[in-house]
Amino acid sequence: MSAKRTLHEGWTVTGDPGAPVAVDAIPASVPGEVVADLLAAGLTGDPYVDEAERDLAWVGRHDWTYRTSFAYEAGDWDGIDLVFDGLDTVARISLNGTVIGETANMHRRYRFNVRERIRQGANELEVHFTAPYTYAEAQRDRLGDRPNAYPEPGNFIRKAACNFGWDWGPNLAGAGIWRPVRLECWKTARIAEVIPRVDVADGRGILDLAVRLDKAAETDLELVCTVEGRGQVARVPAGTDTAEIRFEVEDPELWWPRGYGSQRLYAVSVDLVSRPDVLDSWRWRIGFRTVELDTEPDGHGRPYQLKVNGAPIWVKGANWIPDDVLPSRVGADRYARRLSQAAAANINCIRVWGGGIYESDDFYALCDRLGLLVMQDFLFACAAYPEEEPFWSEVEEEARDNLVRLAPHPSLVTWTGNNENLWGWHDWDWQGDLGERTWGAGYYHDLLPKLVAEVDGTRPYWPGSPYSGTRELHPNEQAHASVHIWDVWNDLDYTRYRDWKPRFVAEFGYQAPPTWATVRRMVSDEPLEAASPAMLWHQKAASGQEKLQRGLDAHLPPVRDFDDWLYFTQVNQARAIRLGIEYFRSLQPYCSGAIMWQLNDCWPVTSWAAIDGEERLKPLWYALRDVFAERLVTFQPEGDGLNMVVVNDSAETWAGVIGFWKCNAEGRIIGRALVQMEIDPRDTAVLELEPGAIPKDGEFLMTGREDFPRATWFTKEDKDMDWPKARFTTEVAAIDGGVAVTVHAESVLRDLCLFADRLDSDAVVDKALITLVPGEQVTFTVQSEAIAASPELQRALTAKPVLRAVND
Repeated sequence: MSAKRTLHEGWTVTGDPGAPVAVDAIPASVPGEVVADLLAAGLTGDPYVDEAERDLAWVGRHDWTYRTSFAYEAGDWDGIDLVFDGLDTVARISLNGTVIGETANMHRRYRFNVRERIRQGANELEVHFTAPYTYAEAQRDRLGDRPNAYPEPGNFIRKAACNFGWDWGPNLAGAGIWRPVRLECWKTARIAEVIPRVDVADGRGILDLAVRLDKAAETDLELVCTVEGRGQVARVPAGTDTAEIRFEVEDPELWWPRGYGSQRLYAVSVDLVSRPDVLDSWRWRIGFRTVELDTEPDGHGRPYQLKVNGAPIWVKGANWIPDDVLPSRVGADRYARRLSQAAAANINCIRVWGGGIYESDDFYALCDRLGLLVMQDFLFACAAYPEEEPFWSEVEEEARDNLVRLAPHPSLVTWTGNNENLWGWHDWDWQGDLGERTWGAGYYHDLLPKLVAEVDGTRPYWPGSPYSGTRELHPNEQAHASVHIWDVWNDLDYTRYRDWKPRFVAEFGYQAPPTWATVRRMVSDEPLEAASPAMLWHQKAASGQEKLQRGLDAHLPPVRDFDDWLYFTQVNQARAIRLGIEYFRSLQPYCSGAIMWQLNDCWPVTSWAAIDGEERLKPLWYALRDVFAERLVTFQPEGDGLNMVVVNDSAETWAGVIGFWKCNAEGRIIGRALVQMEIDPRDTAVLELEPGAIPKDGEFLMTGREDFPRATWFTKEDKDMDWPKARFTTEVAAIDGGVAVTVHAESVLRDLCLFADRLDSDAVVDKALITLVPGEQVTFTVQSEAIAASPELQRALTAKPVLRAVND
């Protein structure tokens, strides 16, 4: 028998007396963060708007105390535990004036036995947080400074690194009880952990359940375990607290990533029984599948090929950062919206980046159901980390806890030791600064692989992202395993992605500002300009605006106003990532995946995201949906020639005829060609074009049949192309919940977009970045009740700045 009760009501938070803002017992949300409490109490402005983030810099340098009271009715319990699923970060917990425990790790769960401290009736619970800067700076002073990509002490505290600011995020390092807290009462024994280890062999699904109990009495107990209702009973005799139970399922339905099969999940239960009572229970849904990471050297270097159920998977991925700087605001509904957007963009893999958090079970359960693979970093990013105590023990407990917690999820397929730290040690001038000081190598090469093998044993581990497979090689060697490509964004034109020939790309990205509605939420600058103060405050990347301008100068006509700048930078972002992914896909199977940086934002900001901080889709999202489609046609240069590469990532043979046009700048068709092709499932074909089919100066190629993916090739950049001014007619028709806008092209229309969020911030459009030649048409579907009800707004849909083409 057990009883579990959340303790989320009646909390207050108080600041220390030295804080610049007096905070005395204001209402506090639990789960929550102190920054959100200050905002709710009206003691600060919204840190997401203008430069208000500056006004909260003091929060992470002061202590905070949370208090509540709760009633307890005494019972005949053997165990009474106070359980915290997440404390951020350095906390002292007191019950009725007595300290019951201390914590120093945001990334793990804590359980405290309070049986001797709790009392009948009212109980007073206090959680005192030491300022994260106070703790981190003290550890830094004690152990000696270590390199960090940012001038912050975040590598000296087990707290999300991005809390201290990143090149896409604000510094809102605060404190809080950020995940649920509850009181758990139990009799005789409880289930401490269940680790399901899954395999498939010889047509049988194998499930090994490793169960560990907390016992208050030495007595015989039973575990009643079921898989889809089929049960087994295992004895846990007195003197033992563990048990292993094996299930074998004949010919199971396998769990597959999206695009490769269904996501069959099997219900599993474990009941702890002392006849006739059920003392505790555990419930989950697991998937039968195998996962391998092939990194055996071949004649070209070292692959990084993920295989699920023996099938090679071409990884179509996006990097994931925390979806809000205040993570308690992200619940199951928001995860569902974000991950559904990822799936709708034909993404099949999410890499959870090492500078954030281990996400909640809701996140991974949604990935299980959606068939989204998860590549999970351990939480180290872009810095040298001390290995001395207390950090070694904290990292060990953190890793164990999360390996156990996330083991049931079939979507989780790899563990990676860190983000860019091996690269940093090699290339970022760390070695001279470090001397003999530790920097994290012991974690990545020794502790973490040992724990993954011991606790999990079913998933591959890789020491770092990037990492080439051996310490003797440069960690970002493109012919060996996983690479990050950042020279393009930082220094080069995006066409230089074609200078690489990677085996697997785990990070690459290109920036753009967010959507118009989000820009207007994040800044109130008047006049609104690319370089206005608040716009610059919401650009955290070093020389970010200059890099955006470099891209504009290389590709697009001069901007005339902010509307041009916003549209052109978003087009450039989408083109850059599309070019990179098309090229990487053209290399398959030599290249086995591309994970773009990044899917999401944690606040409104100019960044690499495809979905902005207000959950709106940037043009990049639409480009991802096209370029990650199962079937892709792309033109790729080869020496002085041009190839058409056809990628068939579907389970069916792709047979038929590709028709494509050669056009002049006016859009007049000056040549046609047909290519007969038959591409096997999960295969790629390279078709060399005849010299006469290759466009000359000022011409372009375009696939012409509606039932084939559209591909284009331009001989000049838009800034140099002699495009005619955009000419078109439009029609607007009512549909259920919105309107349909049909555009009839009378000239070339290059990267046509309809930005309905300028008229209704909640409007959603079904497509973007459409290139048409004269005589073609496209219909945009706009979901918006407000626009549907307003003839004035409908008229505004058909003109600038809402309807845009590069040559308008």
